[in-house]
Amino acid sequence: MAKAFAERGMSLALADIDQSKLELAREELESLGAQVRIYPLDVADRDAVCEAVNDAKRFFGAINIVCANAGVAGNMGPLENASVSDWDWVIDVNMKGVAYVVQACLPHLLENPDNAHVVITSSISGLRVYEPSRGQGMYNMCKYGLIGLAEALKVDMQPYGVGVSVLCPSVVNTNLSHSGLNRPEKYGGALAANNDHELANAAASGTDPLQFGRWVVKAIEQNLFYVITHPVDRELVEKRHSKIIEAFENSSQLTSQE
Repeated sequence: MAKAFAERGMSLALADIDQSKLELAREELESLGAQVRIYPLDVADRDAVCEAVNDAKRFFGAINIVCANAGVAGNMGPLENASVSDWDWVIDVNMKGVAYVVQACLPHLLENPDNAHVVITSSISGLRVYEPSRGQGMYNMCKYGLIGLAEALKVDMQPYGVGVSVLCPSVVNTNLSHSGLNRPEKYGGALAANNDHELANAAASGTDPLQFGRWVVKAIEQNLFYVITHPVDRELVEKRHSKIIEAFENSSQLTSQE
């Protein structure tokens, strides 16, 4: 996404928990001619997020597009095996981290709302639960929650003209399945990479991240709210929604006094 924005001449403020990869990203993006400022931080640290956002505003003079994209796969497995630390880590990054980024940026976006847009990365896993289980219960919960956040934010921002998009991709060729390698000690430390998990295997043949980034730029330009890039899961999403509609149709029978 950062490279796609750089192609359009944008200046970039990047945050990541992995400082070495952040430095490499800066070098690559600066070689493309972009002005880049980096912030090694954990998005679960609200104070660090606020400091970074305020510094970026001072340095660049404005914030126009915010991408709340940080996320972790979690300790993937059956929910009965999940620990409190597993829950804390996934919720702190995937939900609270996104909320912290959005909340810290909103005052700056509202200074120039006609040129402002928020992009929240959910997932196709925020629109359906895969069967048979992929051990994504914690991930599903967070990504479903981000759909609600984005829908509420769209309503709140509509009077001001700030755009809002929620990304719901399927498999993109990233290291998401290995995000546990950077899990902080307070959550139990690093998790060994699970190279045998089907999603880790699928990532290698997933969408090129730069191609996906270019789709995101196009979605912002078209002011799209739901951004669906992988229609392969349409049947599963339709199946879920048909069950919801069926429940509405059954509600009168359920609540009758007879």
